[in-house]
Amino acid sequence: MESIGVALLLLSAVVVSGTLTRLSPIPVPQPIVQIVLGAVITAFADLGVSLDPDLFFVLFLPPLLALDGWRIPKEGLFRDKAVILELALGLVVFTVLGVGLFVHWLIPSMPLAVAFALAAIVSPTDPIAVSAIATRVPIPKRLMHILEGESLLNDASGLVCMRFAVAAALTGTFSLVEATGTFVWVAVGGILIGVGLTWVILRTQSFFTRRLGEETGSQILVSLLIPFAAYLVAEHLECSGILAAVAAGVTMSYGEQGGRTLAITRVRRTAVWDTVQFSMNGIIFVLLGEQLPQIASGAARVVRETGHHDPIWLIAYVIAINLALGLLRFVWVWVSLRFTLYRAAKRGQVIVRPGWRLIAATSLAGVRGAITLAGVLTLPLAMPDGSAFPARDLAIFLAAGVIIVSLIVASIGLPFLLKDLQIPPEPSHQREEDEARIKGAEAAIRAIEALQHDMSEGRADADIYADAGARLMDIYRRRIDGRSKTGDDAELARRVEEIERKLWVAGVKAERAEFFRLRKSRKLSEELMKKLVRETDLAEARFGSS
Repeated sequence: MESIGVALLLLSAVVVSGTLTRLSPIPVPQPIVQIVLGAVITAFADLGVSLDPDLFFVLFLPPLLALDGWRIPKEGLFRDKAVILELALGLVVFTVLGVGLFVHWLIPSMPLAVAFALAAIVSPTDPIAVSAIATRVPIPKRLMHILEGESLLNDASGLVCMRFAVAAALTGTFSLVEATGTFVWVAVGGILIGVGLTWVILRTQSFFTRRLGEETGSQILVSLLIPFAAYLVAEHLECSGILAAVAAGVTMSYGEQGGRTLAITRVRRTAVWDTVQFSMNGIIFVLLGEQLPQIASGAARVVRETGHHDPIWLIAYVIAINLALGLLRFVWVWVSLRFTLYRAAKRGQVIVRPGWRLIAATSLAGVRGAITLAGVLTLPLAMPDGSAFPARDLAIFLAAGVIIVSLIVASIGLPFLLKDLQIPPEPSHQREEDEARIKGAEAAIRAIEALQHDMSEGRADADIYADAGARLMDIYRRRIDGRSKTGDDAELARRVEEIERKLWVAGVKAERAEFFRLRKSRKLSEELMKKLVRETDLAEARFGSS
């Protein structure tokens, strides 16, 4: 019962954090609010939460990594693959080496292997935190796609590097040749296991669905279990469970493009995964706040061993590491951009040189978040001989400090840098969307005509079916007509469509309000009210998001 109470308290704190963030008169990143709530909980109640690193890793990382792989836009990932790989792989190695050596020089009492582990942990970025920060000033779509692609890959590369550094700290030995061979094995093996296992599960699921029908609940549950299965199987075979989870997410995204899943399943699955992501991200930060006093105490003890008796040195270390991370990222982004422009010029493309604000925004957008925190909390508690893992509390404190400072700095600096930022224009997908909608409408008309013919064949009331089909097909023909226009006519058609959408939403809201009024006055049964309200909810979601 005590564990259940703790879990409910943590989830309640996550809920409260959302309300406090919206009530705040100044923009405050929600993770910071969650950390503060965790610290407040500790001040009034000793929850006694003891985090098992292995359990924490298995519980939180597979679903979050798989969701990143599932939802990232693949076209943007492949279009900007060179830039993304330079940031996600090259920058991670650059950060691990540069920041690891810097931290060891700054804090000699922290072993070099642990310093490299810390550097690897703080290398992954978090686009969710960035998008939450920059709601006041929208992030350019292409920049956001690059940040999402970088985050997807550097989550995996950073955590894999961390595993190697931790292994070196535990064994006291490290061989570059052996590590390279092992890395190739665990990386390729993890990816193949993630793809293969997910493909087998999806094919098996599809086989039974075609014969027995689709059950929404089991479909959603399978999607939740796949990341854990991929992770555990890969780890059992001594491959990368991290990359297996990412590969599982990417494979699931391609699997659902078959279009055989029921619409209600997709809608409910999206809602479930949104809840899982919100809950897990929030719990991670609340747990950090709950553990922070104990972590700070242990970190201060390590600092005193260096000869610095004032805990203020902890803050100095955090600021110094953030400056090092920012400087290395700025240098790498600048060099990477120059290299990309050089390759584009060699291919004869027109070059548009971005200003320093774009480079600074890309650098500042390297905010650390849930993956960094989840990773650092999985550092081992003890060495093989039973002694305490060296500088563990200090590493966790420094990683938490990096997260907090990066969130604060980005929340202040990004809106300034992104305001009226001029970037190279993105290709418009309007024509592509219009053509897809036209083809979809033509397919709908053919399907309606065929079904109408089959349903009315040989019936005396065939004209009723013809009238019903004609009304429906008229809606699709209007869509084809509007999307087929060009120039000023197309712009006018889009304006009319936007006006119709707003009127639809207003009508749907009024319709739902009337259903609630009828229920309160006992003129509508509760069951019927729920049915009608659900229909209006789906209609508003459809028109409100288009």
